[in-house]
Amino acid sequence: MTGARSRLGSAVCAACLAAAFATLPASTALAQPQAYADPAKVLRIMMPVAETGFDPAAVSDLSSSHVNRAIFETLYGLDYLARPYRQVPVTAAAMPEISADGRVWIMRVKPGIRFADDPVFQGRPRELTAHDYVYSWKRLLDPRVRSPYQWYLAGKLVGADPVLERAKAAGRLDYDAQIPGLRALDRHTIRMELKDPDYVMLGYLSHIAMAAVAREVVEAWGDASGWVMANPVGTGPYRLKDWRRGQKIVLEANPGFREEFFPAAPADADARTRETAAPMAGMRLPRIGRVEISVIEESSPQLLAFSSGDLDYLNVPPDLVANVLDPGGRPKPELAAKGVTLHRVVQPSLAYTYFNMDDPVVGGYAPEKVALRRAISLGFNTPDLIRVWWQDQALPATQPIPPGVSGHDPSLDVGTPYDPATARALLDRFGYRDRDGDGWRELPDGSPFTLSMGSTPTNRDRERDELWKRSLKDIGIRIDFVKQKFPELLKMGRAGKLQLWPVGWFNSYGEGDAFLQLLYSPNIGQSNYSRVRNDEYDELYRRSKRLPDGPERTALYARMSRLVAAWAPWDLGVYRIENTLVRPRVRGYVKHVYVEHPWKYLDLDVGAARPAR
Repeated sequence: MTGARSRLGSAVCAACLAAAFATLPASTALAQPQAYADPAKVLRIMMPVAETGFDPAAVSDLSSSHVNRAIFETLYGLDYLARPYRQVPVTAAAMPEISADGRVWIMRVKPGIRFADDPVFQGRPRELTAHDYVYSWKRLLDPRVRSPYQWYLAGKLVGADPVLERAKAAGRLDYDAQIPGLRALDRHTIRMELKDPDYVMLGYLSHIAMAAVAREVVEAWGDASGWVMANPVGTGPYRLKDWRRGQKIVLEANPGFREEFFPAAPADADARTRETAAPMAGMRLPRIGRVEISVIEESSPQLLAFSSGDLDYLNVPPDLVANVLDPGGRPKPELAAKGVTLHRVVQPSLAYTYFNMDDPVVGGYAPEKVALRRAISLGFNTPDLIRVWWQDQALPATQPIPPGVSGHDPSLDVGTPYDPATARALLDRFGYRDRDGDGWRELPDGSPFTLSMGSTPTNRDRERDELWKRSLKDIGIRIDFVKQKFPELLKMGRAGKLQLWPVGWFNSYGEGDAFLQLLYSPNIGQSNYSRVRNDEYDELYRRSKRLPDGPERTALYARMSRLVAAWAPWDLGVYRIENTLVRPRVRGYVKHVYVEHPWKYLDLDVGAARPAR
């Protein structure tokens, strides 16, 4: 594979770590009875969906992003223990200095942070600098990279338009061309100047797509698209040790990771957080030397792997919740007896089904097309989806922005109820009738009518397919399924080649913007899978970014949500409830809705035996 190389020579040396620890002063050794990044500590977890690769600018799937967060670092992130969640510096020396008009941002990179060792650095330490962030953010704008997060910066930077026009004509960006609105003032200072204030920018800066990569690595190992999927080199606590695509990912602790320690619990933390944090306070991070991630797509093998002791924690597959939780939502006695704990949250995510608005059958804004999409949503049995497929581990969505996310309005409900009678009446009224008496409707012009929906070949998706088939059969509509692995469906969806597809979108920075941008027309080909185009919506979206969080912005979000309900480009779907089971040997685990896999903060009690198989 282009750009791939062996990483065997970069393995963590247990003896070297032990020797290095032995040279610490006696007082330090006494304060730290266990070496950090202990190679004997191996955390085993699973992900239910295959990854696509490990280049933060090039991927948008959740599995890849989880791994990227362990390898690469952003300037800012979310505090691990503080609730409500709050932004804090990660590689930045302090929070950004923002001008009174919200347009000029000064950000300072903490000196002394180093990239993980890599042959491209020729044995020399490689410090993280402001230039690395400027280069990495320019990659989002490079037409060759085709980043799904181009919209974070596109059209926003002062003086960028001439550079980007030349890049569009050439098919690639000249990284040495100066963009006045994005500059490194010196080795550790970044100056960003925006055309308009953007009060969501801090959230973007904490997203993994805006993590720092080293230019030398991209130029040495990048493929024809400028992607470095198999050779990630970052400044984070872990680095890639081994990768078998769609099967297993192994991370090892980065021996050059800077001194960082487990945070103290905030004064207002709840009892569970204080109890978790107390024995971890002051311990150097990361504690665990190796993280092994298995890709297990089917629900039953996931639960079996946890039950047999092969996984240290598990996000319980919703269809098997009844196997592990009692009717009161507590771990069953056999799990509780083993010290397994439950962590339960409503995720900041939306599981929705989009219609391709460019599709000749379901797309478009004509009344009969809107009526068709609305009828399909009315006819789909969402209560059954929640009861059967989600096993009551989901809530019906009332708006695009989930609860707990900035901009969610508890008084707003633009969701579509389950009402097959109204769906049938709506289809009849707009000409989608059964003309030949075979029980299936035809299109208004009399031609055959069958929907086509993307779906993975897992048992779980097959069960959801059956729910869709039964629901739509009840209103006289046929549906077929395009069965592909998730990474292939992702490519098809981004290219506008799927008619319908049930997908999920996860917010990693706490802003409602993360969901409403899914319908912003400049994001077509990136995150706007439904390919919605509407001038009114676009203008409202741009206005919302110029407002700080508050009632005025929430009111704009509500107007945008009502427009979504009016055109019906989505079946709004559900908000997901996530249940995580954690074994007692895992220390330091605090459920964080925006950091699903907090490997850097975890420790393992290696003296605790794994359960017998």
